[in-house]
Amino acid sequence: MPAARKLTELTEGGYAALTVEGVAQRAGVHKTTIYRNWKDSDGLVTDALAGHFATDIPIPDTGAVESDLRALARSLVVTMTTQAGRALLTTVLSDAVRLPRLAELKQALFDDRFRRAEPVVSRAIERGELPAETDPAELLKTLAAPICFRLVFTGEPVDEATADRAVDVALAAAHAGVLPAM
Repeated sequence: MPAARKLTELTEGGYAALTVEGVAQRAGVHKTTIYRNWKDSDGLVTDALAGHFATDIPIPDTGAVESDLRALARSLVVTMTTQAGRALLTTVLSDAVRLPRLAELKQALFDDRFRRAEPVVSRAIERGELPAETDPAELLKTLAAPICFRLVFTGEPVDEATADRAVDVALAAAHAGVLPAM
């Protein structure tokens, strides 16, 4: 079953309202078909989110840290404002994260994203665009923070301008030397 159908059910009703029966109905199959593949809705959600977010994210290499980070930040905005991105946010902000499988998935997804994007910062350090002591993970968290704050807390619009402002903040912090490895 495509991850999109599972994610649609999750996005529309939220984690608490998700049922295997609802997913089966949306998919046009009997619930036994779902149970053959997943023992419960927790497994279904874990699989849907993992499947969707396990795809490779393009890692820009424009030759300049500012344009690389802009591409990353804009990609984050696009990803998190999709149906799947909203489903991920809804799930990781719900009681679902108390479930060990979902908590592990959340941690793995974020760790994977930071690991994949670290070469952008490492290349910038090698080119002398960023201080040598800049921690790639800290810079990437600083980049994502303003975007996530708007998505989660304020509900303000999130767009390319938000992404570009986040890049400016992250680069200013790195150049100020406040993002060393901890």
